[in-house]
Formats: sequence, structure tokens, C-alpha cells
Amino acid sequence: MGEIRIISAATVAQKRNPSESTQTIDLNPWELWFLLLAPIQKGLLFRKPTQDQRMTNIIHHLKTSLERTLDLFYPLAGRIGTTINGDDDTTCFFIDCNGGVPFILASANGVTLGAILDPVYVPRIVYSFFPLNDTRNYNGVLEPLLVVQVTELADGIFIDCTMNHVVANGTSFLHFFNSWSEISRSSDINISQSPVFERGFVPGANFPVRIPQSELVFGGFPSSSPTQERVFHFRKEKIAALKAKANAEKRLREYEETTNATPVGMRPRIDPPLPQQYFGAAIQGGRVKMKAGELLELSLGHMAWQINQIISTLNHVSATNFFESWAKNPKPTSPVIFTIGNVLMLSSSPRFNVYGTDFGWGRPVAVTSGGGNKFDGMITIFEGSEEGSIDIEACLSPATLESMVDDTEFIDVVSI
Repeated sequence: MGEIRIISAATVAQKRNPSESTQTIDLNPWELWFLLLAPIQKGLLFRKPTQDQRMTNIIHHLKTSLERTLDLFYPLAGRIGTTINGDDDTTCFFIDCNGGVPFILASANGVTLGAILDPVYVPRIVYSFFPLNDTRNYNGVLEPLLVVQVTELADGIFIDCTMNHVVANGTSFLHFFNSWSEISRSSDINISQSPVFERGFVPGANFPVRIPQSELVFGGFPSSSPTQERVFHFRKEKIAALKAKANAEKRLREYEETTNATPVGMRPRIDPPLPQQYFGAAIQGGRVKMKAGELLELSLGHMAWQINQIISTLNHVSATNFFESWAKNPKPTSPVIFTIGNVLMLSSSPRFNVYGTDFGWGRPVAVTSGGGNKFDGMITIFEGSEEGSIDIEACLSPATLESMVDDTEFIDVVSI
């Protein structure tokens, strides 16, 4: 497969600088939780526009519309700021909203849409479409909070963003991406949903949070077994017919424990609810642990019931308790927890309107993610290209993926 060549790199900044009252934004426990993890990396694959739309004009238009979008989403042009507290050996983190966003133009000579979409497994070249690989969110002190890369293919365009996860979760990531495309289509800065940056919504929340230096041990991701990625398509009618079944593809012994980790959006769970356009990492984690034998005996439906039970406990009270307890004993999550034991981690959501991200030359043909936070057990869920369908990008061991394909019950409800 072809190679990626960087054509140019420029910095795009908002035209209007934030006012003095909005130049800095304190980070809350939901956001500081992500300090040691990798950023969000998501990208969209488009067919190349018609011949009368020259690539140079397209790039100029994307830069101009990005500049206008950053006027609204100004924290993304900044960096993570720190205050070192010598009296108790702690550090406070905040967003310094001044800076700029790198815009990278690249070319993948000879790489076609088919070369990306047709292989059984996701080609590794996809990772090179994303900037800031192998970085961590705490590097936002020196690195940009957002980097955009546009890669020209032989017959397509790949547009992706690498966004610091401390600043936003998937909902806010797609809010930005959709807003950028909306401004690109209309050349109008008036978007359907303007972002909200207000942070004072949880009673008793103490800002800024002081994190002990001992908790800021920035190690890398631990090594894990080799993985491959494969996308499974679930059509609307198959989803309706899909019954909760336990596939037990990892061939666990009955006494081995399994963990399902599910991020839960907290915007509608706060009282009063946060607006959908609240910009930040408004999620809390839900974890369900079961023995493999129990999972096999009771079916995956029981696991789904357990997950729903956990989700139902996440509300305004639990958010307040989490904020208060985390502020007293702040511990950013270590990536090690995702590689110990048999962990299945769900990411993203089929509710995200990824196929509504139209920059003016048509909807995307596919969505994919970069290499950040990938390990054996990471499951990324996307809206499918067909109405009501779902795509599941599974990062698992080759043996597990082969077992899934050999499972007739599973394959019966999947389009490959």
C-alpha cells in the first residue's frame, strides 16, 4: 500500500481572541480523569469532489471555515495550563484558550477508497492518517489540544481530528466536527447549536482541583498482546432480531473474571440537565464484573441488565459525590487498568451523527478511528451508513476475531 507524504503544515487560529473572563477554563474531575490516557482520534472518509473543485480551493475553504469555527470553539485553539503549588506539592490544570490549531495536508499516493474499505481487517496505514500518535492528554501542556489532518487519496479525501480527551468527550468532539462542516457548507458562522463552556453546575465542586505530584506519573501504555481491528456491520433489521447471546470468544475458564466498562453520558443526568451542547468531558464510567461461567450460563442479556442497573445509579447525586470524593483524593486513570484481566471497553456511540458531517461535497462513506487507546478488548461503536444500522470496530486478538467469524450465531446477524 502507498505511503503518506506530508505536503504542508500551517497554524489556524480564531479571529476573535477570547475575552479576559474566558481566557482560562478550570478543569473538573470528569475531565482530569483522562490526563494519563490518549486523545480522541476520529476521521471521516469522503469521495473526492468533482473535477471542477480543485484540491487547493478545497483546502483553502476548509482552513477558512475552521478559522470561523474556532471563534465559537475557542478553547480548542489553546493548551493545557498548569499552576504548581509549592506549599503542598500539587498541580492544578486548566485550559489556556490562546494559541492555534495545526492544519496538516498530506497525500497518500496510490491509496484508493477501496484499499481502505475492502480489506477484511482495518489497514494499518489508517493510523498514519492521524497526527499526534503515541501521545497522552497531559502533553497538552506543550502540544495542541486539537490537530487537523486532511489526507488526499487517489479517489477520496480523509479528514480527521486528534482532540485532547481532557477537553472533550465524544459528544463534544462530534459537536465540533458537525459544526465545522455546517459552517463549511453555508459559509455562515451561525450554527444550529453553539457550545456552552460554563463549568459551575455541580454543587460543592471545588475548583481548581489540586493533584499531588505523586499521582502525575506519566508512564506509557503497557505492552499488550498483538491485536487486529475489524469492522462488523449490523443492519437495522438484524439489530431488531439480535438476541443477547454470550459468545465467550476469549475462551475464558469459568472461574476467570470478565469486566465490561461502559462510559455513560452525564449531560441529561444532572439536575437541572446540562445542555447537549455543553462542551467538555461529561461522562462517568460504569463497570460490570462477572465470572466467565456465570456469563455463559446467564447469557449476555444478563450482562446487559447489569449494565442498565449500573447506568440507572448515575445521576446528579452520584456526580456530586464523584466530584467531591475525587477532589479530595484525585487519581487520574492509568492506562494499565485496561490491560489487566479480561476487559471489554466500549467507546463512542451509535447516536453520534457522524454521517451528517457534510462539508459541502457529500456525506462521508465511512468513519474510522486512530491508534490512541487501542488494546485487546476495545470496542468502538459508530452509527452505520444505512439508516438504523450500527458499525462495531473491534480491536481484539487475531484468535478472538477468527472465533467470532466462526460463530454461526454471530455471523447470522452481521454483514461482513
